[in-house]
Amino acid sequence: MTDEQPSRPAHVPLAGVIGMPIAHSRSPRLHGHWLRRHGIAGYYIPMPVMPEHLAEVLRALPRLGFVGVNVTIPHKEAVLTLADAVTDRAALIGAANTLIFRPDGKIHADNTDGYGFIANLRQNAPDWQADAGPAAVIGAGGAARAVVASLLDSGVKELRITNRTRIRSEQIKAEFGARLVVYDWAQAGNMLEGAATVVNATSLGMEGKQPLRLPLDALSPDALVTDLVYTPLMTPFLLDAQARGCRVVDGLGMLLHQAAPGFERWFGRRPEVDDDLRRAVLE
Repeated sequence: MTDEQPSRPAHVPLAGVIGMPIAHSRSPRLHGHWLRRHGIAGYYIPMPVMPEHLAEVLRALPRLGFVGVNVTIPHKEAVLTLADAVTDRAALIGAANTLIFRPDGKIHADNTDGYGFIANLRQNAPDWQADAGPAAVIGAGGAARAVVASLLDSGVKELRITNRTRIRSEQIKAEFGARLVVYDWAQAGNMLEGAATVVNATSLGMEGKQPLRLPLDALSPDALVTDLVYTPLMTPFLLDAQARGCRVVDGLGMLLHQAAPGFERWFGRRPEVDDDLRRAVLE
């Protein structure tokens, strides 16, 4: 017999999510599930941070024992100017959602939203092919930019995009190139004709938001339709598409998959995205 206590790490790693507001975030539940599953002595903490305090907070967190944080609205763009190193994909998208704090305190910024989007499609529609036909993206905000970048990178030959403010769609076309075709918001239904992949990358249809009013007459029953909104899981947009015979993929998987690379970098274990995780996040 021995009275030795189990060894404990000299430093308990801390991570979290910063935004304003932040109380609604499901990320603490998500990362908490993985920490418990892998028996990791670490914590993931939601932190409300006002824009005027962002720079001060980011410089302080590494000194407090944080190994990194997720970033959500309204800080995703601002953190790029505060990071010491920015990945190519974060620079291309113009936003970061994952920060890694290096041992010397320097901040490394990445964007895993596009990775999460594609991983969600591949998990829930394994036979999805990016080059099966045109993709249609509704929206032109930060999430839409990540979706556009990931679809083009996956091999989409033509990407149609629409937004209530056309100039934002035009800006994305100017940055991402000739494979993009811009549609007026009033003609958004037309871009669904022949589309193999259709994505709602707006917050329309989310609980408490206006519905997404888009005529689906031109939508092929062979199309794969997905929505980045996951509250509710089955948005009216997805229900309408499903009623037309389309395969649909809800947006929760994107949230789950985008979190995995950060968790691995912070805590040293590659976590699994499975049904247990979905249930834990939805509780």
